[in-house]
Amino acid sequence: MKPTGMPVTRPTANSIWRSFQTSGKKHLVLTGASGSGKTTLLASLFSSPMPGVTSWVVPEKGVYLKNNCSKEIIQIGRYHSDPTHKRNQMLAIPECFDEKGTAFLHSCLHTTSEWITIDEIGFLESNSCKYRQAIRTLMKHKQLLMVVRKQKLPFLEELRNHKDVFLVDLDQPYGNAGCIIMASGQGTRFGGNKLLADFNGQPLIDFSLNIIKNLFTTSVVVTIHKEIQSLYIKQNIPVLLHTFPHRNDMIRLGLETIGDHIDRCVFLPADQPLLQKESMISLLLCAENDRNSIWRTCYGDIVGSPVIFPSEFFEELQNLPLRKGGSLVINNHPDRIRTFSVSDINELRDIDTPDDLSQLLHGNL
Repeated sequence: MKPTGMPVTRPTANSIWRSFQTSGKKHLVLTGASGSGKTTLLASLFSSPMPGVTSWVVPEKGVYLKNNCSKEIIQIGRYHSDPTHKRNQMLAIPECFDEKGTAFLHSCLHTTSEWITIDEIGFLESNSCKYRQAIRTLMKHKQLLMVVRKQKLPFLEELRNHKDVFLVDLDQPYGNAGCIIMASGQGTRFGGNKLLADFNGQPLIDFSLNIIKNLFTTSVVVTIHKEIQSLYIKQNIPVLLHTFPHRNDMIRLGLETIGDHIDRCVFLPADQPLLQKESMISLLLCAENDRNSIWRTCYGDIVGSPVIFPSEFFEELQNLPLRKGGSLVINNHPDRIRTFSVSDINELRDIDTPDDLSQLLHGNL
């Protein structure tokens, strides 16, 4: 099952901020193609403008840089008409970067705010060693929120790959992640197929499918229920129908189906209807910025699902002992576990009995 192109649900300011705070990183960088909404998102992260600098383009004239505190404006780029389109149409004015631009950044060192914003950093900055060094100095003394152009230039790559940077690429914010929806429960305690039970006017499993929409490179529902297969094939949702009885079988079959195409995999139970999409997004952002850890949700000391495993654990997951699940791999690697805290403990609650369903529906927990 190969990945297919699809629209991507953009992370909200709140989901970015929650995952950034969880990460323990010092700086936050937003990147993405032109028009991806980087500046709009930056503005929504703070209730009022922060100290720092803001740049913008005036077509066929130049690029300008403003000191957010003093409101002073300088020109840092000059329009260059080139009918052949072989050169950048904006040429840097290095002396403006070296003098006023650098002074703008140095002034930020003396503000009381811990946060400094720089919107944006692109190819023009590559022409001023002094300006680049001033950014590095700020990174040592302040927390920076930077909008960085998505260009393969040494300084821009240095910022995006900095060890203290939490990076959000708005073009592909969640990386090459896949999802296996685990929908093979027998429903013995429920007295039937709980995944098709009504929950606020929808089949219970629909809530999991709505959560993952437009987040993953590829996904699959793994189920023993023909009713679920019929329901979602009509909606062009990949379903793997099987007859194996145990959890280890479900994990193995799911990874055999999508594991070769992804860098990490989310295992999502199909019976957690109150899990919020924003929590899933935040968990994915955390995993994209720490690709070596196993990430799972928690509420206080209570840990739960979903869980994200990097691809290095796929072989171990595909060879689980009979009746064992992903918790065995988690217990084998306690030093690799990191957690993201959800907002409400009910996000972690699953449904095993009709009483569970009733309690979640009516909030009697």
